Amino acid sequence: MTAIKPPDTASSIDEFSGIGTIRNPATGAVAGHVHWTDPADVPAIAVALRAAQREWEQRGARGRNKVLARFAVWLADHRGEIEALLINETGKSAVDAAQEVPMLIMILSYYIRTAEKALAPQKRPAALPFMAIKKITVHYRPRPVVGIIAPWNYPVANALMDGIGALAAGCAVLLKPSERTPLTAEVLRRGWQDAGGPDVFALAQGARAVSEAVVDNVDYLQFTGSSATGSKVMERAARRLTPVSLELGGKDPMIVLDDADVKLAAHAAVWGAMFNAGQTCVSVERVYVLDSVYDAFVKAVVRDVESLKVGAGEGKTFGALIDEQQLAVTERHVRDAVAAGARALTGGRRTDTSGSFYPPTVLVDVDHSMACMTEETFGPTLPIMKVGSVAEAIRLANDSEYGLSASVFSRDVERAKNVALQIDCGAVNINDVITNLMCTTAPMGGWKASGIGARFGGADGLRKFCRVETVVGPRTNVGAGGNYYHNSLKALKRMNRMMTKMALSRPRREAK
Repeated sequence: MTAIKPPDTASSIDEFSGIGTIRNPATGAVAGHVHWTDPADVPAIAVALRAAQREWEQRGARGRNKVLARFAVWLADHRGEIEALLINETGKSAVDAAQEVPMLIMILSYYIRTAEKALAPQKRPAALPFMAIKKITVHYRPRPVVGIIAPWNYPVANALMDGIGALAAGCAVLLKPSERTPLTAEVLRRGWQDAGGPDVFALAQGARAVSEAVVDNVDYLQFTGSSATGSKVMERAARRLTPVSLELGGKDPMIVLDDADVKLAAHAAVWGAMFNAGQTCVSVERVYVLDSVYDAFVKAVVRDVESLKVGAGEGKTFGALIDEQQLAVTERHVRDAVAAGARALTGGRRTDTSGSFYPPTVLVDVDHSMACMTEETFGPTLPIMKVGSVAEAIRLANDSEYGLSASVFSRDVERAKNVALQIDCGAVNINDVITNLMCTTAPMGGWKASGIGARFGGADGLRKFCRVETVVGPRTNVGAGGNYYHNSLKALKRMNRMMTKMALSRPRREAK
């Protein structure tokens, strides 16, 4: 995934000051222009957001839902405009561009239905009978300003898939889109304003200096990007003890068991590896296939890949990589693998130099000495490794610094589930790929170097943006002040004996 600072080929800019020109990586044509934010202006932007957030919080979940509903309708009405800009800004195919707006509408719909209940104060019971004189209520209070530093691979979906939860929770949002793809964020903000949204959604456009200013001025930070950059973001946030949620890199494995539906698994592997030109954090980046079905699987994969059409816009399967830097990583992984003994059954080298395109490449005879199996490629490659046992497949799947998601294919779902629960990652799809991204009721988080915390998913997707405030009130004045200083020492000892006896009753029973 992207680091904070892009290569110079991403756009024509003057040190990210003034106006920048953004170019389509597929054609080199001008996609649009953007006003870069002066980092010195970010503190004032955050102050204004913090002031507007107070009224937004006071509307309550029901009042906020009305605005979110209008925003969802606006997104649907302007989907064509947004997708056309996406294609121009990223070089995506029309198939890839079509996925992003529906994702946001789905998340909006879910939180409109569930936010009021998820954010309602929760009554908590007394832990022991003597505390029954108290009413205990837990309240979820929104953090004033949530910062989002978004990547370039899904400029619409990644920009707001967490921002929606923050807005629904009553926070203000300061979005820093990738400097490679800043244009669609401007359209999203216009949509928020057109939908009648208050001034609780602002943009900060720029590169590293602006990102650092955002980290320094928000109350919570959601970052999506590379593991290396994520650690730097977390280190900077720690200076102010700003809480963070980080969704970082991945090297997501697929395991194909000997009883799998080979045709289905092959279709899934090709789509999971090539969708968005492989530039998806949960894409299929390596496949382990049991030896008895290996040949049939590879044959089916090659057949599928040979039918793909590379190019931007309509009628194409997947588009360009974001820039020459990302393409260079893909080229290196393929070149080094082939030099070490791997074979490229499709693709294998760049043939079209008129844009940042790379052909879909299937690699076999690979192993973990090769970067294509251990480093995140983020490109249209599909390395496939033969294994002799399920245990070997699990061991190799876990032999990675990453742990974002995975997939297991088997006709026996319980068998696949058993394998899934031995893979060290945040989510596993059985007989499918990538679909955990669509599960808005469940959290999505990475293990190991793939991140910390989780993004969207159920009530947690709202509450992560809140501070918890517990209010303890009286049911009655009887018993109040039992341990105050004005009581006798005898009374205090009696109370302590009673508390200890009550607290120990359950442990004593369990210890028998």
